[in-house]
Amino acid sequence: MEKILVTRKIPQQFIHQLEQLGDVVMWDQELTPMSRNHFLTEVEDATACLITLSEKVYDEVFERAQHLKVISNMAVGYDSIDLKLAQQHHITVTNTPQVLTETTAELGFTLMLTVARRIIEAETYVQDGQWKSWGPYLLSGKDVHGSTVGIFGMGDIGKAFARRLKGFNTRILYHNRSRHLDAENELKATYVSFNDLLTQSDFVVCTAPLTKDTENQFDTQAFKQMKNDAIFINIGRGAIVDEETLIKALEQQDILGCGLDVLRQEPIRHDHPLLKLPNAVILPHIGSASKNTRDKMVQLCVDNIKAVLTQKEPITSVIN
Repeated sequence: MEKILVTRKIPQQFIHQLEQLGDVVMWDQELTPMSRNHFLTEVEDATACLITLSEKVYDEVFERAQHLKVISNMAVGYDSIDLKLAQQHHITVTNTPQVLTETTAELGFTLMLTVARRIIEAETYVQDGQWKSWGPYLLSGKDVHGSTVGIFGMGDIGKAFARRLKGFNTRILYHNRSRHLDAENELKATYVSFNDLLTQSDFVVCTAPLTKDTENQFDTQAFKQMKNDAIFINIGRGAIVDEETLIKALEQQDILGCGLDVLRQEPIRHDHPLLKLPNAVILPHIGSASKNTRDKMVQLCVDNIKAVLTQKEPITSVIN
């Protein structure tokens, strides 16, 4: 009998589907991740596992999980999985691309507008009883319309973000490891070097995946190159940013502000310096968090597991 390990609590409708394939062991918490020791114990005799980004699937897991056939990852990014070892052990790894693209881009756009128009500061200002009168420059922010927006990473999410800029009469720049002519033709985006992206953009938006090349891409030099009134938005991966240098850039007013949905360490600790800065908006990695999209992500994970366990081709395989 197949054993299917699910490392977070998901709706029963999906568990019913998995139960048609084998015995399901599900962690009963949605907001608290399965402990490392518990995960290692449960994965030992599992043939399939549905994981989140909280589970790090490295050498120790592969040493123990001798029966594992498929790792179904509830995310687009898979930097938490050692793909080389998975391939060596003939384990299929799948992810959830496309189904979360529009929702994540929507969140990124919301985050950009929130920082630009100082929405969090304004709401706090009212809640704290500071609003006594209208002022000519009270909580004045930065316009998105008519600005130059630079997108680092012109994949599906980058393109979806760019589409949302069309109604704002913006100039769209992008940098990617390769050019995307469809983005240039359809979205009127201009391919530029990374340096030009930084120096010319009013808003720099990171939608890139984490790789060896992108890790710490936004460092001291990058923030120094940006305009003093530029805003940095990250909906890609936290480790693309050197957070210590970002904090300095915000404190020294090298840039105007930032909005982050992803951090190097998640969840962020409550005393993190970023949380003390009024020009930093920090969200708890909710890029794809609409009910409809999360249902689609879980369903795709389930469908990938079903495909592998019934000896069919997985739908969204990272490796076979």
